[in-house]
Amino acid sequence: MSYEGYGGDMSFVQRTIPSPDVNNAWRTETPGHDGWLRLARPDAEDKFFMVSADGHVQEPRSFLSDRIAAEYRDRLPGVVVDAKGEQYQKTEGFRQAKLNWVKPLEGHEALRHQSGRTPEDRINDLALDGCDAEILFPNKGLTIWATPDAQFSHAMCKAYNEWVWEEFADHNDRLVPMACIAPAALDEAIVEIQRCADLGFKGLSLPCKPVFGPPDVDDPNYNLREFEPLWDCIDEVDLPITFHVSTGRDPRTARSQGGAVINYTVHSLAPTMEPLVNICASGVAERHPNLRFGAIEAGIGWVAWMLEAMDEAYLKHHMWVRPKLELLPSQYFRRQGFSSFQEDRPGLDLVREHDLVDNFLWASDFPHHEGSWPYSAQAIERTMGHLDDGDRAKILGLNSARVFRIPVPKRYRGHPDADAVAHEVER
Repeated sequence: MSYEGYGGDMSFVQRTIPSPDVNNAWRTETPGHDGWLRLARPDAEDKFFMVSADGHVQEPRSFLSDRIAAEYRDRLPGVVVDAKGEQYQKTEGFRQAKLNWVKPLEGHEALRHQSGRTPEDRINDLALDGCDAEILFPNKGLTIWATPDAQFSHAMCKAYNEWVWEEFADHNDRLVPMACIAPAALDEAIVEIQRCADLGFKGLSLPCKPVFGPPDVDDPNYNLREFEPLWDCIDEVDLPITFHVSTGRDPRTARSQGGAVINYTVHSLAPTMEPLVNICASGVAERHPNLRFGAIEAGIGWVAWMLEAMDEAYLKHHMWVRPKLELLPSQYFRRQGFSSFQEDRPGLDLVREHDLVDNFLWASDFPHHEGSWPYSAQAIERTMGHLDDGDRAKILGLNSARVFRIPVPKRYRGHPDADAVAHEVER
């Protein structure tokens, strides 16, 4: 089997994918793809150009300690052991959590855990799933924002950026890391944005809240004028900004029964809405019409509701609303915003009715368990059958290529939608 994408054939060693166990068998279910003009199947002759808007690197344990100042090393996230030999996760911004180890991962769960360890392995693994390019975010490194100390967070962000660029710079046309920024350290953040833009990063990752932790009215937030120099800088370097789930406060707020579901749904996904509303409602998007901003891994089913809620508040609370905007808040999102998803049938059911085809980005979340790898084609067929070929092409890859300026390989040219995005990226 070969991968034909960026400039010719790239042979790869096919991974052995075990048959799914009872917990993963549902992933193989599909209604099929009868009538589809292009497919999401990796071996299809006429395949969609597919860009996953959310994937996670596999950092080595020393990726921060090898690059950060000695004064911070004892404060880095890690595991501590108490007098009884019990292990706890240590992260400044999280409550201390006892590590209750489960049995070793098996089958598909073990395969995901072991995949994507090097750029070359990652390209091979993604090709098995039909994915041509991927936007990369931290994995262990999602805790680099988990501290109320802005300078410490900035030091971790800079160390991560140095590691990830060393690792992926040579593959930046298809494995596309986001530069991580600690905006509460405003002056240092601006310098880091400029440094990363000069290196060649194609986008930025900001935390969902500038200051990590529970909501505090006295903390600075993105709607305030004090962040105007940040938006000016991002405007100047012309890079999109992303807000990944679980980067604003400790997402493990619920304990005991149902905690895994409660924490994921309420305390990880839902808070990712806040920075988008901040930018749309505060005038940031109006003052910076070229600013591209979006939520990552939070899904899309809530987006239509968010847009309606923003507009309702703007119109019905007109006597209190400041500033007055030239457009409705929803229009700024449709013009400049985006959101990524793995499997989100409700969001896709609403995509046409609410004019959001250009705003949604498919992602496999490789190699995380909530993602769709290695059965993304089946997930796409389960949820996108009602869309037309052009809608699918945008959502599966062309929207991400436009936002993050990813080149469209020659094998995908010849379709008007792909050609239009390719020309826009090349300008």
